[in-house]
Amino acid sequence: MKRILIVNVNWLGDTLFATPFIRAIKEKYPKSYIAILTHPRCYEILEGNSNIDEIIIYDEKKQHKNLLRRFSIVAYLRSKNFDTAFILRKSLSRTLLLLFSKIPTRVGYRSKRAGFLLTRRVDIPHKELHKVEYFLNLGKIVGIEAKNKNYEICISSKDIEEGEKILRDAGINYKNFVILNAGGNWNPKRWPAENFAKLGDKIFKILGAHIVLTGAEKDIALAETIADLMKHKPFILCGKTSLKTLGAIFKKAVCVISNDSGPMHIAAATGASVIAIFGPTSAKLTGPYGGGKSKVLHKDIGCKIPCYDVKCRDNMCMKAVSVEEVFEAVENIIRN
Repeated sequence: MKRILIVNVNWLGDTLFATPFIRAIKEKYPKSYIAILTHPRCYEILEGNSNIDEIIIYDEKKQHKNLLRRFSIVAYLRSKNFDTAFILRKSLSRTLLLLFSKIPTRVGYRSKRAGFLLTRRVDIPHKELHKVEYFLNLGKIVGIEAKNKNYEICISSKDIEEGEKILRDAGINYKNFVILNAGGNWNPKRWPAENFAKLGDKIFKILGAHIVLTGAEKDIALAETIADLMKHKPFILCGKTSLKTLGAIFKKAVCVISNDSGPMHIAAATGASVIAIFGPTSAKLTGPYGGGKSKVLHKDIGCKIPCYDVKCRDNMCMKAVSVEEVFEAVENIIRN
């Protein structure tokens, strides 16, 4: 294999989970040209990765929605003369894209809809695997084995400088601060706001660490709710960082306490100390992975896990994780 295309997944966490697979291919074929076809929102996660020669943006629901735009991406892929493609998610439309792009070797998992379009079909694993292992398993059919299963994100010196400036501009001149990342892409994955508030006050009162709330712009209202519930007012950085500068700030924190989310995985990828609170999703499938400093907190309340009921209202699996348990985990990190 000399020219390789990897058709990536669409989400931040899954994109990070794919980085050990990308690295394993580069180690197996160090002189190969590796390109990644990915969604625009995943570009920043992959930017600067030394194992990637090119990132190709493909957005079939917006930028490449019409037929003419799709023909243009097919024409571009043909011009790159890829000899092998790996498709990381079962998708008929993306597998057709590889076929029309005349890539001779197309490797992916078996599926009823798109499997017949592949030239190398990999059986779905009998047991459930963590997503890192699920992607790595795809390479075994062509003899690719990973030496290092840690996922990664490239944080440059410029990102670190910008992160430090964001901290200074916000008035955060302390070395001793703990980050609370309270957002999540659906509500049942979120630990209650009042719990984050109680935890933040307890950390400041007993451990003397300042509290920083992070998240996207859409998390500002949630952060303000938590701040209003706290006696000691935290610093709010929601909407003030890029993914890379957020990663740079995570590296400077004593620890990052987060729901299962993209930022939680960014923190793990930077090597930060992470306390991950899990409820309806399974840490065995999508938890922090590799050799990082991570602690997962989850309570079995009898529900089927993973549970993807985005309309769940009682949220008992998240409420079952107590403030005291999370505080104890923070205390252990600070002591060590």
